Amino acid sequence: MLSNRSIRKIFVGLFAACSLSVSAQEGKNVIDEVIWIVGDEAILKSDVENARMEFLQQGQRFEDDPYCVIPEQLAVQKLFLHQAAIDSVEVADADVFQEVDMRLNDAILNYGSREKLEEYVGKSLPQIREQMFNTYKDKKMVEQVQRNLVSNIKVTPAQVRRYFKDLPEDSIPLIPTKVECQIITREPVIPIEEIERVKDELRGYTERINNGSAQFSTLALLYSEDKESAQNGGEMGFAGRGSYVPEFANVAFNLTDPNAVSKIVETEYGFHIIQLIEKRGDMINCRHILRKPRVSTEALQQCVNDLDSISAEIGKGLYTFDECVSAVSYDKDTRNNYGLLYDRESGLSKFEMKDLPSEVARTIAGMNVGDISKPFIMVNRKGKEVVAMVKLKSRVNSHRATMAEDYQALQDVVVNKLCEEKLEKWIREKQQTTYIHINEGWQNCEFQYPGWIK
Repeated sequence: MLSNRSIRKIFVGLFAACSLSVSAQEGKNVIDEVIWIVGDEAILKSDVENARMEFLQQGQRFEDDPYCVIPEQLAVQKLFLHQAAIDSVEVADADVFQEVDMRLNDAILNYGSREKLEEYVGKSLPQIREQMFNTYKDKKMVEQVQRNLVSNIKVTPAQVRRYFKDLPEDSIPLIPTKVECQIITREPVIPIEEIERVKDELRGYTERINNGSAQFSTLALLYSEDKESAQNGGEMGFAGRGSYVPEFANVAFNLTDPNAVSKIVETEYGFHIIQLIEKRGDMINCRHILRKPRVSTEALQQCVNDLDSISAEIGKGLYTFDECVSAVSYDKDTRNNYGLLYDRESGLSKFEMKDLPSEVARTIAGMNVGDISKPFIMVNRKGKEVVAMVKLKSRVNSHRATMAEDYQALQDVVVNKLCEEKLEKWIREKQQTTYIHINEGWQNCEFQYPGWIK
């Protein structure tokens, strides 16, 4: 359920939620009207209705009147956008396009195809992209204004301690169980014959595309083993060179002819052929077909046997787990860190169970700290079948946060509260200096910020 107060926390996303729905309603015989004016910006009745429908489609429900909650949150956004104009806030178009294309790819997956999305919205994909660009640019500008307003908020350990000193226990954050794991992986040997079979498949696709008997997008949809992009005809969306592994980027960014098909490219994910769609500055949009060599049961079993032997040697005290990682593990991301799994974005090594690879989480669920698992088959982040063996390095069970063990989590609570309070104060002050008009039929609301009606 969405209350007036809870929806406040997600109002920045309201633009995004509306972006496709608004387009879908355009062109229909709907009588629209201006219901709010904030500064020199209008809020339309259709804006509110489309946002309401979008939330309902997402399974959300409102505790308070949506015809009060939604226009108020749209008005709050107008205040932040007005401040963005005053402060000359700028956001990079490349960052906006990256988010737009990610969202568009998700939408195409949800609707089943590009054509179905275009039919629902009533616009071509380039038109949808243009409208979403404006939407997400506004969203990022709002976020930047908010960051600027709270950038100087800092707290000391004494402030954190005072804040939690008198709180009842059930108000103190609950820290979920977290674990640290070390891993050794072995990749099965792929015979040359299997590699050549995959390359022959890709050569066949290239020939069909070049002689006009098939479209690249059709073959990607039917055969590519990158399931996410396959749903979009192999299209990957706009991205910079750093978004791709080097082998892929070196070929993709050198393509110039949208009708050409690249040579076969081998990466850690498998084998690809690539077709350029569009270049935009230092970003490209391309499509690809990924095929992966098949792994035989015998090859997987050989890896299991290898790790069984290594486990036996560790058990005899001939080697430590750490020594074996650097000597035999195939996982280049963890091999030089004694096999320690870590989050690639945060760099942290402590995971909640739900954030671990599912096979790893199931394996360590019943293990004690220091235990080493039996070998098991898993799919790594590259989508390849490998055989792994894990050691549970540490576990901190679920508990109420304490200053000694969880200071960062407690500090985040206090900082977030202070940021929230500062933004609320800013909104109330901004109301007093901004022209605001609300149509009479939309004034009978218990607003979160009463200063709308003067």
